[in-house]
Amino acid sequence: MNKGFNKAHLLRLRGFLRKEALQIRRDPSSILLALVLPILLLVLLGYGVSLNPVNVPLAWVDDSPSEASRDLRGSFEGNSYYVLTTCASLHEAQQLVETGRVDGIIHLQSDFDRRVARGETAPVQLLLNGVDANRANIVRGYVGATLGVWTQKRASWGTPVAQSGAVVNARLWFNAASESRNFLVPGLIVIIMTVTGTLLTALIIARESERGTLEAILATPLRVYEFLIGKTLPYFVLGMLGFFLSVAGGIFVFGVPLRGSFWLLTLCSSVFLLAALGLGLALSARVRVQFVAAQLSMIIGFLPAFFLSGLIFDLHSTPDFVQALSYLVPARYFVSICQTLFLAGDVWSVVGPALLALSFFGVLFFVLARKNLSLRIKR
Repeated sequence: MNKGFNKAHLLRLRGFLRKEALQIRRDPSSILLALVLPILLLVLLGYGVSLNPVNVPLAWVDDSPSEASRDLRGSFEGNSYYVLTTCASLHEAQQLVETGRVDGIIHLQSDFDRRVARGETAPVQLLLNGVDANRANIVRGYVGATLGVWTQKRASWGTPVAQSGAVVNARLWFNAASESRNFLVPGLIVIIMTVTGTLLTALIIARESERGTLEAILATPLRVYEFLIGKTLPYFVLGMLGFFLSVAGGIFVFGVPLRGSFWLLTLCSSVFLLAALGLGLALSARVRVQFVAAQLSMIIGFLPAFFLSGLIFDLHSTPDFVQALSYLVPARYFVSICQTLFLAGDVWSVVGPALLALSFFGVLFFVLARKNLSLRIKR
């Protein structure tokens, strides 16, 4: 018996692919899941998630208003990152912080103008609400940068200002504007592909089980690998269409630059999508109910991708066991690839190892899917 891929295999596979395509056309939920959900998630998360605070409410306390302090205040008022509220005393400002009406206090002491005029160090006291430590650190950076710009501006005018012995000339590479959306949107594409890819295939075998058609299909001469190919290819096409829509939205709607190769990004996305589809098939082959398959895809696919991929949290600051666990999450590698290709370009030292890891997971999940399906046939 010829075990190779002959004409009979090709005819069976073509017939099964046609059956799957007709099933997708008759059941638009798959199309909605692959094409509408990515755009919906990208718009909601892209506009709703930002790590750059804007319009930060701050109390302004000036013990002795002067030309220098008014000039400094103008630097803050001309910046969209702040909304200043003038307070007559530090006690009044503290009450605003306690009631949550402002996030912090900028306090200028009475000798601020005299110290600036003499070119001495003129301390500016900054008090911040530290309940959200991350936000407080970002606001502290904003205020420090604004003070630095104001000092440089006065120095360019020849006005006496306090200077330290060393001046930091900082420059951000790859994301000069320090815009969180530039690295969040590529990461969101990973989350979207994880959800749609895993969920698309997690439901299909369970759906066949619920309808009682799986046993009928498996009773035909169709081989297991033909069954898996037939269940994968149509949803791979749908998933890639969703990917192209997400990339177009990221570039043209959110203005995220794509500095790397589009075709390399497409290749990496194809490998990641196959891994996600393989995971969904492996899960779907183990359960018989769509509801359970959907829950498993969320728990095993979405949650690790969201929390352990490095998209939201810096993995280097997490405990060692969490970092070790993150290496088992394919999304970790694809987040690294997407952020690198979008913001830095074709950095093969980053993309190459991550692409190999994704290829390994893709093969592993399809082997698991084949094994689970074979076990099901034997029962």
